[in-house]
Amino acid sequence: MILNENKALKVAEFLLQVKAIKLKPNDPFTWASGIKSPIYCDNRVTLSYPQIRTYIRQAYSESVLDHFGKPDVIAGVATGGIAQGALVAEELGIPFIYVRSEAKSHGMTNQIEGHFEAGQKVVVIEDLISTGGSSLKAVTALREAGLEVKGLVAIFTYGFELAHANFADAECPYITLTDYDTMLTQALDNNLISEDELASLRQWRIAPTEWKK
Repeated sequence: MILNENKALKVAEFLLQVKAIKLKPNDPFTWASGIKSPIYCDNRVTLSYPQIRTYIRQAYSESVLDHFGKPDVIAGVATGGIAQGALVAEELGIPFIYVRSEAKSHGMTNQIEGHFEAGQKVVVIEDLISTGGSSLKAVTALREAGLEVKGLVAIFTYGFELAHANFADAECPYITLTDYDTMLTQALDNNLISEDELASLRQWRIAPTEWKK
């Protein structure tokens, strides 16, 4: 689910404008998994642009309040969700913690950094949802620590069916500020892609492992 159509289009426009999202359907990227991808997304780029950073922070905060109510704490997912989560916590005036991909092997061996108490309500902040695997590892860690996870908010999702299924299985609702289909609409309207490229980009999302074979 996206925040709302107009704001989703605006966020997509920003991501394309600063090249946080790059589209190369005719010269695809290769992901670490080996999958050929016509899209590369790095939402950390938005942090370098104050106007865009502010818009995204406010959109995140609005989404948290509208869908989950004001939580006791905000949790960012390392690493992309740490800066965004801290900004949202500041906007809402509530504490912030963050979740590592795994517990540290030294010191206090923490996986969750920051002060929290069991029973507190938390909303998780992520920057990007692919399959949902890393996001849901953070959700699991928070639940095991005794926190009540109300849901998760991310900037962007590819909209893979696997991600939908994974979040449903984990019983974790999630919202994104924009998504793949909205981004494609914005890219076409801004003449960043052709109709033929649009068709190819849509085919990739349906069957990414088979695309371009």
